[in-house]
Amino acid sequence: MTRPRGVAGYGEDAEGLARRYEGVAFEEVHGELLPWLPDLPGRVLDIGSGSGRDAAALAARGYEVVAVEPVPALRRIARRLHGDTAVTWVDAALPALTGVRGTFDLVLLSAVWMHLDERERVEGMRRVAELTAPGGIVAMSLRHGPPPAGRRMFAVSAAETVGLAGRCGLAVVHRAEGPDLLGRADVRWSALVFRARHRTTVEGKG
Repeated sequence: MTRPRGVAGYGEDAEGLARRYEGVAFEEVHGELLPWLPDLPGRVLDIGSGSGRDAAALAARGYEVVAVEPVPALRRIARRLHGDTAVTWVDAALPALTGVRGTFDLVLLSAVWMHLDERERVEGMRRVAELTAPGGIVAMSLRHGPPPAGRRMFAVSAAETVGLAGRCGLAVVHRAEGPDLLGRADVRWSALVFRARHRTTVEGKG
Protein backbone atom coordinates (compact mmCIF):
# COMPACT_ATOMS: atom_id res chain seq x y z
CA MET A 1 0.00 0.00 0.00
CA THR A 2 1.37 3.45 -0.91
CA ARG A 3 1.63 5.62 2.19
CA PRO A 4 0.15 9.15 2.10
CA ARG A 5 2.76 11.82 1.45
CA GLY A 6 1.76 13.79 4.51
CA VAL A 7 2.97 11.12 6.96
CA ALA A 8 6.65 11.50 5.99
CA GLY A 9 8.86 11.72 9.06
CA TYR A 10 6.36 10.39 11.58
CA GLY A 11 7.19 6.70 11.54
CA GLU A 12 10.92 7.22 12.01
CA ASP A 13 10.53 8.76 15.48
CA ALA A 14 7.16 7.36 16.51
CA GLU A 15 8.24 6.54 20.07
CA GLY A 16 9.62 10.05 20.65
CA LEU A 17 6.55 11.67 19.15
CA ALA A 18 4.25 9.53 21.26
CA ARG A 19 6.09 10.55 24.44
CA ARG A 20 5.62 14.22 23.56
CA TYR A 21 1.94 13.76 22.66
CA GLU A 22 1.20 11.80 25.82
CA GLY A 23 3.02 14.36 27.96
CA VAL A 24 0.24 16.92 27.46
CA ALA A 25 -3.31 16.15 28.62
CA PHE A 26 -6.26 16.14 26.23
CA GLU A 27 -7.99 18.85 28.29
CA GLU A 28 -4.95 21.13 28.03
CA VAL A 29 -4.53 20.69 24.29
CA HIS A 30 -8.23 20.96 23.46
CA GLY A 31 -9.50 23.46 26.00
CA GLU A 32 -11.13 25.47 23.20
CA LEU A 33 -13.10 22.37 22.16
CA LEU A 34 -14.46 21.28 25.53
CA PRO A 35 -17.56 23.55 25.51
CA TRP A 36 -18.45 22.17 22.05
CA LEU A 37 -18.31 18.46 22.81
CA PRO A 38 -21.55 16.76 21.69
CA ASP A 39 -24.05 15.28 24.09
CA LEU A 40 -23.75 11.63 25.01
CA PRO A 41 -24.17 9.16 23.49
CA GLY A 42 -22.30 10.25 20.40
CA ARG A 43 -19.90 9.06 17.73
CA VAL A 44 -16.45 10.60 17.36
CA LEU A 45 -13.99 10.38 14.46
CA ASP A 46 -10.40 11.25 15.40
CA ILE A 47 -8.49 11.81 12.13
CA GLY A 48 -4.72 11.54 12.50
CA SER A 49 -5.03 10.07 15.98
CA GLY A 50 -1.28 9.63 16.56
CA SER A 51 -0.54 8.03 19.92
CA GLY A 52 -4.25 7.69 20.69
CA ARG A 53 -4.26 10.25 23.51
CA ASP A 54 -7.33 12.13 22.28
CA ALA A 55 -9.23 9.04 21.13
CA ALA A 56 -8.72 7.38 24.52
CA ALA A 57 -9.75 10.52 26.42
CA LEU A 58 -12.95 10.84 24.39
CA ALA A 59 -13.74 7.15 24.81
CA ALA A 60 -13.27 7.56 28.56
CA ARG A 61 -15.89 10.32 28.46
CA GLY A 62 -18.35 7.82 27.01
CA TYR A 63 -18.18 8.42 23.26
CA GLU A 64 -18.00 5.73 20.58
CA VAL A 65 -14.66 6.54 18.97
CA VAL A 66 -13.13 5.63 15.61
CA ALA A 67 -9.44 6.60 15.47
CA VAL A 68 -7.84 6.98 12.04
CA GLU A 69 -4.03 6.85 11.79
CA PRO A 70 -2.07 6.07 8.61
CA VAL A 71 1.33 5.54 10.31
CA PRO A 72 1.66 1.86 11.34
CA ALA A 73 4.17 2.57 14.11
CA LEU A 74 1.86 5.11 15.73
CA ARG A 75 -1.11 2.75 15.52
CA ARG A 76 0.92 0.04 17.25
CA ILE A 77 1.90 2.46 20.01
CA ALA A 78 -1.71 3.64 20.41
CA ARG A 79 -2.93 0.08 20.82
CA ARG A 80 -0.17 -0.60 23.34
CA LEU A 81 -0.87 2.51 25.40
CA HIS A 82 -4.65 2.58 25.11
CA GLY A 83 -5.64 -0.97 24.22
CA ASP A 84 -7.99 -1.13 27.20
CA THR A 85 -10.20 1.64 25.82
CA ALA A 86 -13.25 1.20 23.58
CA VAL A 87 -11.63 2.67 20.47
CA THR A 88 -11.76 1.27 16.92
CA TRP A 89 -8.33 1.80 15.32
CA VAL A 90 -8.40 2.29 11.53
CA ASP A 91 -5.66 2.51 8.88
CA ALA A 92 -6.82 5.35 6.61
CA ALA A 93 -5.80 8.84 5.58
CA LEU A 94 -7.10 12.09 4.19
CA PRO A 95 -8.33 13.11 1.74
CA ALA A 96 -10.23 9.90 0.87
CA LEU A 97 -10.53 8.27 4.32
CA THR A 98 -11.25 4.99 2.58
CA GLY A 99 -13.02 2.51 4.81
CA VAL A 100 -14.54 5.07 7.19
CA ARG A 101 -18.31 4.63 7.22
CA GLY A 102 -21.32 6.40 8.66
CA THR A 103 -21.56 9.86 10.17
CA PHE A 104 -20.15 11.32 13.37
CA ASP A 105 -21.28 13.86 15.94
CA LEU A 106 -17.69 15.10 16.35
CA VAL A 107 -14.85 14.99 13.82
CA LEU A 108 -11.47 15.95 15.30
CA LEU A 109 -8.44 16.92 13.20
CA SER A 110 -5.62 17.83 15.55
CA ALA A 111 -2.45 19.09 13.81
CA VAL A 112 -3.41 17.34 10.57
CA TRP A 113 -4.73 19.82 8.04
CA MET A 114 -1.41 21.53 7.20
CA HIS A 115 -0.08 18.24 5.77
CA LEU A 116 -2.48 18.47 2.81
CA ASP A 117 -1.80 20.41 -0.37
CA GLU A 118 -4.45 22.66 -1.90
CA ARG A 119 -6.14 19.95 -3.97
CA GLU A 120 -6.12 17.53 -1.05
CA ARG A 121 -7.63 20.16 1.24
CA VAL A 122 -10.55 20.71 -1.13
CA GLU A 123 -11.22 16.98 -1.45
CA GLY A 124 -10.59 16.40 2.24
CA MET A 125 -13.01 19.08 3.42
CA ARG A 126 -15.77 17.65 1.26
CA ARG A 127 -15.10 14.22 2.77
CA VAL A 128 -15.05 15.60 6.33
CA ALA A 129 -18.39 17.35 5.70
CA GLU A 130 -19.82 14.12 4.31
CA LEU A 131 -18.82 12.27 7.49
CA THR A 132 -20.24 14.86 9.86
CA ALA A 133 -23.82 14.36 11.02
CA PRO A 134 -26.21 17.30 10.49
CA GLY A 135 -25.69 19.59 13.47
CA GLY A 136 -22.42 17.82 14.28
CA ILE A 137 -19.13 19.48 15.20
CA VAL A 138 -15.81 19.57 13.33
CA ALA A 139 -12.81 20.71 15.38
CA MET A 140 -9.45 21.52 13.83
CA SER A 141 -6.11 22.79 15.06
CA LEU A 142 -3.80 24.43 12.51
CA ARG A 143 -0.05 24.68 13.04
CA HIS A 144 1.66 27.87 11.85
CA GLY A 145 5.45 28.12 11.65
CA PRO A 146 8.46 26.49 10.02
CA PRO A 147 8.06 22.72 9.53
CA PRO A 148 10.41 20.27 11.23
CA ALA A 149 13.05 18.74 8.97
CA GLY A 150 11.69 15.97 6.80
CA ARG A 151 8.02 16.88 7.28
CA ARG A 152 5.60 17.76 4.48
CA MET A 153 3.69 20.84 5.62
CA PHE A 154 2.00 23.76 3.91
CA ALA A 155 1.19 27.28 5.05
CA VAL A 156 -2.56 27.09 5.66
CA SER A 157 -4.36 30.08 7.14
CA ALA A 158 -7.39 30.02 9.39
CA ALA A 159 -9.16 32.33 6.94
CA GLU A 160 -8.68 29.93 4.03
CA THR A 161 -9.88 27.02 6.13
CA VAL A 162 -12.98 28.85 7.33
CA GLY A 163 -13.85 29.78 3.73
CA LEU A 164 -13.37 26.25 2.42
CA ALA A 165 -15.38 24.78 5.27
CA GLY A 166 -18.21 27.21 4.61
CA ARG A 167 -18.43 26.11 0.99
CA CYS A 168 -18.82 22.54 2.22
CA GLY A 169 -21.66 23.30 4.63
CA LEU A 170 -19.59 23.77 7.80
CA ALA A 171 -20.22 27.07 9.59
CA VAL A 172 -17.53 28.41 11.93
CA VAL A 173 -18.82 28.81 15.50
CA HIS A 174 -15.54 29.36 17.35
CA ARG A 175 -12.09 30.61 16.39
CA ALA A 176 -9.04 31.23 18.58
CA GLU A 177 -5.27 31.68 18.33
CA GLY A 178 -2.67 30.51 20.81
CA PRO A 179 0.99 29.74 21.49
CA ASP A 180 2.67 26.36 21.18
CA LEU A 181 2.16 24.18 24.27
CA LEU A 182 5.60 22.62 23.77
CA GLY A 183 7.24 26.04 24.11
CA ARG A 184 8.39 26.55 20.51
CA ALA A 185 8.61 30.31 20.07
CA ASP A 186 8.32 30.16 16.27
CA VAL A 187 5.16 28.01 16.29
CA ARG A 188 1.60 29.13 16.98
CA TRP A 189 -1.79 27.47 16.57
CA SER A 190 -5.30 28.25 15.39
CA ALA A 191 -8.26 26.44 16.96
CA LEU A 192 -11.34 26.24 14.73
CA VAL A 193 -14.75 24.77 15.55
CA PHE A 194 -17.44 24.30 12.90
CA ARG A 195 -21.03 23.11 12.99
CA ALA A 196 -22.47 21.12 10.09
CA ARG A 197 -25.51 22.62 8.46
CA HIS A 198 -28.28 20.53 6.93
CA ARG A 199 -26.93 18.17 4.28
CA THR A 200 -28.79 19.89 1.42
CA THR A 201 -26.74 23.05 1.96
CA VAL A 202 -23.45 21.34 1.08
CA GLU A 203 -22.20 22.30 -2.37
CA GLY A 204 -23.05 19.61 -4.90
CA LYS A 205 -25.51 17.87 -2.58
CA GLY A 206 -29.29 17.74 -2.61
